[in-house]
Amino acid sequence: MVERSIPLAAMERLLKASGAERVGEDAKAALKEALENHAEKIGKQAVILAHHAGRKTVQGSDIKLAMKQ
Repeated sequence: MVERSIPLAAMERLLKASGAERVGEDAKAALKEALENHAEKIGKQAVILAHHAGRKTVQGSDIKLAMKQ
């Protein structure tokens, strides 16, 4: 399992930037979990794409392509 380290403060900033006046701890935790799960799926797909291209290095283009899938 990969250590996850997106700070809860970042979740609060994202939610407030989206228009929330106040943000509960449970909302921050739920968004953190959702984003980390989604990012892990994108990351895994990007690694597959990089390996398919014969590279060990994941590039921005791999991430962008993985997000489309």
